[in-house]
Amino acid sequence: MEILSRFQLYLPEMAPYLKLGRGIFLIVLVYCGVRFALKMALPLIERIISKKSGTHSKQTLTLIQILVQLFVWTITLTILLDNLGIRVSALITGLGIGGIAIALAAQSILGDLFSYFIIFFDRPFELGDLIVVGEFRGTVESIGIKTTRLRSLDGEELVFSNTDLTGSRVRNYKRMNLRRVVFRLRIAYQTPLARLQEIPRLLAEIIRGCQQASFDRAHFAEYGDSALLFEVVYYVLTNDYNRYMDIQQEINLKIKAAFEQHGVELAYPTQTLFVKKEV
Repeated sequence: MEILSRFQLYLPEMAPYLKLGRGIFLIVLVYCGVRFALKMALPLIERIISKKSGTHSKQTLTLIQILVQLFVWTITLTILLDNLGIRVSALITGLGIGGIAIALAAQSILGDLFSYFIIFFDRPFELGDLIVVGEFRGTVESIGIKTTRLRSLDGEELVFSNTDLTGSRVRNYKRMNLRRVVFRLRIAYQTPLARLQEIPRLLAEIIRGCQQASFDRAHFAEYGDSALLFEVVYYVLTNDYNRYMDIQQEINLKIKAAFEQHGVELAYPTQTLFVKKEV
């Protein structure tokens, strides 16, 4: 009984040390727990990001890992301080007001950052894609956190903010599975009816003879001011623009040769003026 009474007398004096030990133990426990959780979560995030193809995935992975760790440690520190008896309500209020001020000041930067994540996860375009934004056309060279850079067909570099891209209508030509081509031929009015009737068949044979080209239709469409207009529609079975131009060139040369062989004359804009002479 005497030993117990002495221990009870010393217990109030040991209270600060016990509280300090409890705080240190809690800090070490939380630190180890968070480190373990992050060590398990970060490889999972890396596997998810690696499924997204593109050379900018490494940059995105690093950014996401930093943001995740910052968020986790901020929440953990707030909860830990609250459990240690430190009032964090005033601190949270101050951080909230400061955060709003920072967000307003960096609204443009944060908008581009969120747009970057939209571009990465939604993938409206990737590196190497030929895209059209408004009146600008170019190949995507880099996708950054704030800006995306294109190389135009004329050679200059085009720089867009990510917010501009996500808020615009983007035409991605690399995603085109096939290209619909429409062109017209002007045939002279003097061409006999029998030869006019042969023209759709000739055009169909020419286009079907080209690789990666699918014939759709050819019709005598209308009477023009100075020519008979034939409309031709076919599909190029590739998204390669150079290949499309090669096919169109091949078709034009074959049409020229076939029309010369069958005596079909291509028309050019002409005007006939009739003058009535008064007696």
